[in-house]
Amino acid sequence: MAASASWQPKEEGFAEICGLLEQQISHSSSSADKSQIWQQLQHYSQFPDFNNYLAFILARAEGKSVEIRQAAGLLLKNNLRNAYKSMAPAYQQYIKSELLPCLGAADRHIRSTVGTIISVVVQLGGILGWPELLQALVNCLDSNDLNHMEGAMDALSKICEDIPQLLDSDVPGLPERPINIFLPRLLKFFESPHSSLRKLSLGSVNQYIMLMPGALYASMDQYLQGLFVLSNDPSSEVRKLVSAAFVQLIEVRPSFLEPHLRNVIEYMLRVNKDTDEEVALEACEFWSAYCDAQLPPENLREFLPRLIPVLLSNMVYADDDESLIDAEEDGSVPDRDQDIKPRFHSSRAHGSESVEDDDDDIVNVWNLRKCSAAALDILSNVFGDEILPTLMLFVQTKLATSEDETWKEREAAVLALGAIAEGCITGLYPHLTEIVAFLIPLLDDKFPLIRSISCWTLSRFSKFIVQGVEHQVGYEQFDKVLVGLLRRILDNNKRVQEAACSAFATLEEEAAEELAPRLEMILQHLMCAFGKYQRRNLRIVYDAIGTLADAVGGELNKPAYLEILMPPLIAKWQQLLNSDKDLFPLLECFTSISQALGAGFSQFAEPVFQRCISIIQSQLLAKADPVSSGVPYDKEFIVCSLDLLSGLAEGLGSGIESLVSQSNLRDLLLQCCTDDAPDVRQSGFALLGDLARVCAVHLRPRLPEFIDVAAKQLNTPKLKETVSVANNACWAIGELAVKVRQEISPIVLTVISCLVPILQHAEELNNKSLIENSAITLGRLAWVCPELVAPHMEHFMQSWCIALSMIRDDFEKEDAFRGLCALVRANPSGALSSLIYLCNAIASWHEIRSEELHNEVCQVLHGYKQMLVNGAWDQCMSALEPPVKDKLSKYRV
Repeated sequence: MAASASWQPKEEGFAEICGLLEQQISHSSSSADKSQIWQQLQHYSQFPDFNNYLAFILARAEGKSVEIRQAAGLLLKNNLRNAYKSMAPAYQQYIKSELLPCLGAADRHIRSTVGTIISVVVQLGGILGWPELLQALVNCLDSNDLNHMEGAMDALSKICEDIPQLLDSDVPGLPERPINIFLPRLLKFFESPHSSLRKLSLGSVNQYIMLMPGALYASMDQYLQGLFVLSNDPSSEVRKLVSAAFVQLIEVRPSFLEPHLRNVIEYMLRVNKDTDEEVALEACEFWSAYCDAQLPPENLREFLPRLIPVLLSNMVYADDDESLIDAEEDGSVPDRDQDIKPRFHSSRAHGSESVEDDDDDIVNVWNLRKCSAAALDILSNVFGDEILPTLMLFVQTKLATSEDETWKEREAAVLALGAIAEGCITGLYPHLTEIVAFLIPLLDDKFPLIRSISCWTLSRFSKFIVQGVEHQVGYEQFDKVLVGLLRRILDNNKRVQEAACSAFATLEEEAAEELAPRLEMILQHLMCAFGKYQRRNLRIVYDAIGTLADAVGGELNKPAYLEILMPPLIAKWQQLLNSDKDLFPLLECFTSISQALGAGFSQFAEPVFQRCISIIQSQLLAKADPVSSGVPYDKEFIVCSLDLLSGLAEGLGSGIESLVSQSNLRDLLLQCCTDDAPDVRQSGFALLGDLARVCAVHLRPRLPEFIDVAAKQLNTPKLKETVSVANNACWAIGELAVKVRQEISPIVLTVISCLVPILQHAEELNNKSLIENSAITLGRLAWVCPELVAPHMEHFMQSWCIALSMIRDDFEKEDAFRGLCALVRANPSGALSSLIYLCNAIASWHEIRSEELHNEVCQVLHGYKQMLVNGAWDQCMSALEPPVKDKLSKYRV
C-alpha cells in the first residue's frame, strides 16, 4: 500500500480489507477467528493509507453490503481518534473529501456513520481545519432533499452534542459564529413535517441551554414558541426532548419560563401521564428541578391536588419492571459475578467530614417509579404537611385492599409513606404509633417486594421508633420492629435480605446503646445470615456487623457475644485468599470490631495484624513488579489493610507495640505515605497519626522522613484536589509533635509556613476538617517549640484564632490552647493587634476541663488587662459581642 499524491485504492488491498470486515461481522466466526481477524486488521493499520481504504469502502463500495460499509466506517472512526493528528495532510484531505458527498447517502445507516466520523474529525481538527464543512452542511440543510437534510442534521446534532462550544466560538475568516448561521435553520426545522428533523433540531438546540449563546438568548421567544408547538408532537422522542428542555430551563434559566410557568406546569402535569414511560420519566424530573431552583412554592401549590395522585400512580411497579422478576425464594441461588456491584472503600479520614449516605437507593435502575418517589420526597420537604390530606386519602385507600391483584398498589402506598417520612414528620407524628403498628405485619406479607419496601419505610421512621423506647408502648414497639427486621434478615428472598440488612443498619445507628440488652439475639440472627447468604448480600451483613460494633462499642466485649461473633468471621477470614475482593468488606468489618472491643481484641490481633502486613507487602510488590509478584495490583487492598491497622492501633492502644516492633510496618508505611495514589496516602497518614499516639518510639528511626513527606502534602499546588490527604497528614504531624516534642523542632517553621496559608485561605478551601486540624497542629507545634513559633505570631494570630473559635471542646482543642498560652507568654506583643479575635477564641469554650489550662488562659487575659493601660483594655472589651463578654466574665476580667 504505497502512498501517492492523488490516492487511488488498489484492487487487491480493497478486496482483502473487505474480506476481513465481512469475516469480522459474520455470526459464524468463532471468538478465536475474530481475535485473528482483529490482529490482521491491526497489522493493516500500520500502513499509512489504511484509513483511506476504509473511507473509500464506506463512501464508494456500493456493491458491498451496508453492514460492511458501516463496519469500515466504525473502524475508521476509532482509528482517527488515535491517528488523525499524525496523518499526512493529503490523507486527511482525502478522507474529508470522501465523507462530505455521503451526507446525502441513500441509506440512513451510512449517513449516521458518516455523521459520527465528521464529529470526530471536527473534535480533532477544529472548524478551521475543515473550511468546506460548514458550507456543505448549510447547502444540505437548505436543499429540500430529505436525505441531504437528514444527513447534515445528523452530523450537526453530533457536533452539538460532543463539542457544542466549538460552534459558539469566533472562527477567523468567518463573519459570525457558526451557531448564528445554524440556529435559525434549526428553529425552522421545528416545523418540519419529518419527525426525524424535528427531533434532531430540537435535540441540537437543547445542547445550548447551559451555554446560552447570544443567538439563543436573542431567539428565546421563538424557541419557547417552538417548544409549545412541539409539546403535542405525535413522536414520543420529540415530546421527551420538549420535557427535557423545560427541565433544563427551570434548572439553569428559570427566569425565561416565569411568564409561561402556569402553561409549563399544566403541560408537565399532563406529560407526566404520557403513555411512553420515557417521556413521563423526563417530565417527572421537572418537579425536583423546580424545587431545587428555589422558585416560589406558590406557583406549584394549587397544582398539588392533581400532581400528587399522578406521582403516586407512577410509583406503582410497571408490569415490565425488572424488579418483578425477583424469584420468590432465590436465597439459595448463588450470585453471578455480574450481580455483584463494584464497591468502593472510603479511606479513613480524621475530623468532621460528612459522608453522603446512599442507603435510600432501594433499586439500582433509575425509572419512573424511583423518580416519582424522589419528587414526592422533595415536595414533602418543601410543602410539609400541606400534602398530607391528598396523599393520605390515597395511601389509606390502597392499604385497605387485600386482594392479590392489588399488591403493587399496596406496595406503592408503603413506598409513599417512606418517601414523606422526613418532610411530613410534624403532621405524621401524632399517628406514628399507628403507622408503625400497621407496617410491622407487612414485614411478613406473602409478596417479597412488599416485605422489602416495608423494611425500608420502617427504617425511615427509625428516629421516632428509638425515641419511643422510654415509654412502655414505645419499648414494645421498638422490640417488635427489631425482631421483625431480624426475621426478614433471614428471609429466603435476596431482595428482602438486602432491604432488611440496610434497614437494620439504619436502626442500629439510631438505637446505639439501646441494642445492648438485645445483643445476643441480634448476633445470633446476623451470624445465621452470615452462614446463609450468597456473596452479594454477605457484604451487607458485614456492614450490619460493623455498624453494630460502632453502635454498641465496648458492650460487645463479653465472652458470650464473642463466641457467637468471632468463629464464623475468622473461618471466612482464613478461607479467603489475599487477592480475593470479598476480603474488602471483611477487613472493614474487622476494623469496626477491633475499635469496639479495644483490648478485648488482643486475642485475635496477631494473625489479623500479620495478614494486613502481608497484603500490603504483596500489593506493593505487585505494583513495582507485576510479573513476578503473582497477584494483580489493586490499591484498595492496601487502603483497607492500612485502615484495619489503624483500627487495631485505636482499639489495642499501646498493646499493638509488640506487633509493630517485630514487623517491617514502619518501612511499608513510609512507602504508602509516598505512594502516587491519593487514597493510599490518605490511609497511610491516618495510620501514621494513630501509631504516633500509641507507639511513637517505633517511628523514631525514620521520623525526619515521615515528617518531611507529611509536610509536602500541605504545600502542593493541587491542595484542593488532595484535601483529604493533606487533612490526615496535618493531623499526623500534630500527633507526632506531642509525642516526640523537641525532636520535631527542625521542621517546625517549614510546617507552619504551610499551615498559615491554609488558615488564611479558609473560605476558599471550604474544608472544615483541614482548617480545624491546621489550627490544632499549629497549636501543638507552638506548645512543644514556643521559642521557634513566637517570633512569627503576628502573621497568623487573627486567622488562627478565628479557626480555633470554630472547634468543639475536646483534648485536641486543649492542646492547641496550651500552644496559644505558651506563645503569648513568650511574645505578648505578638497577639496585641489580634486581641479581639483571641478573646473570641477563648469565649468559644463551653468549659475548659483541665484546671491547669483554665488557669493559664486566666493568666493570659489578666496579663493583657495589666498591659493595656489608659482605658485600652476597656475599649477592647467594649468592642466584643455581649455573649463573648459574658463568657469571659468567668475569668474575672
